[in-house]
Amino acid sequence: MKDIVVIGAGKIGSTIARMLAHCGDYRVTVADRSEDQLAAIEKHDAVSTAVVDIADAAAMKALLTGKFAVLSAAPYHLTVAIAEAAAAAGVHYLDLTEDVESTRQVKRIAANAKTAFIPQCGLAPGFISIVANDLASRFDTLDSVRMRVGALPQYPSNALNYNLTWSTDGVINEYIEPCEAIVEGALIEVPALEEREEFSLDGVTYEAFNTSGGLGTLCETLKGKVRTLNYRTIRYPGHAAIMKALLNDLGLRHRREVLKDIFENALPTTTQDVVIIFVTVSGRKGGRLIQETYANKVYSAPVAGALHSAIQITTAGSICAVLDMLADGSLRAEGFVRQEEIALDAFLANRFGHYYAQEHHGARAA
Repeated sequence: MKDIVVIGAGKIGSTIARMLAHCGDYRVTVADRSEDQLAAIEKHDAVSTAVVDIADAAAMKALLTGKFAVLSAAPYHLTVAIAEAAAAAGVHYLDLTEDVESTRQVKRIAANAKTAFIPQCGLAPGFISIVANDLASRFDTLDSVRMRVGALPQYPSNALNYNLTWSTDGVINEYIEPCEAIVEGALIEVPALEEREEFSLDGVTYEAFNTSGGLGTLCETLKGKVRTLNYRTIRYPGHAAIMKALLNDLGLRHRREVLKDIFENALPTTTQDVVIIFVTVSGRKGGRLIQETYANKVYSAPVAGALHSAIQITTAGSICAVLDMLADGSLRAEGFVRQEEIALDAFLANRFGHYYAQEHHGARAA
């Protein structure tokens, strides 16, 4: 039994705790500053809770000391404090952040660490990079890598065609911050919500547009090897236009708390969602220009007997799979570990990675 601390008792943190507790190999302490959220955590012999202020470095170090790893499911702006506490306590560190600057800070902290620091272990960034790198490795030379991911309601019923399925802070952050991309071989930053495109999958039309953070460290890894590399978030058509009006015309990009309050009081949450993963890589094999695509849909499903949303399952499943691989020695256990260092076959063979398996959800890869 390995002792794990999960920081954050929200939708994702509670799902991580449930998955780890029910597998029988981990004892989990869920930590949060909210007693109400901790009270809602499923009661289980392998789960305990702790009220902690992440800003209190001494309390964090005391909480983490002697543990195997800390998994951060906290808002992105707390990432660096948790990583610093992990370094001070000498434990492995994994997170779900999509924030580019936070990840740069984690990389800096990892430089002198004797334990593994593995940021961006979610869906995107995270699993999407594992898929893209696997496809890219099959080519002699690369031309383009295009990554598209969306967590969408199955039954959209408002003008935004959207329900809250993920961290509100995280969604707003990825709609505002600059986005990394490789364009004509050069690593550049492009604005969020721009370069909108439409595509169809299984007869349904979607739009996709630039958002921040989904590429993880892949730009750095593939720089100099690919002409085009970009990441875009998938939504139903019409979403981007309304978000641009809210953020730009009404100035809510400068008033994030106001926008968060509007979202959380106007957009219902739902467990009836679908996660769409769509990665297309083109390049040359044996002198011929070839394209390969990975397409997958994951739906809400029971986890340990309770229904969970697709975004909970994919995000929590991903970080739990990476933890498992770290625990069994499959991953490097020291320094900064990139998602693209993780083998796709090994990830999908994992008991938590299996939530992404094609046969598990009747999805397909082309």
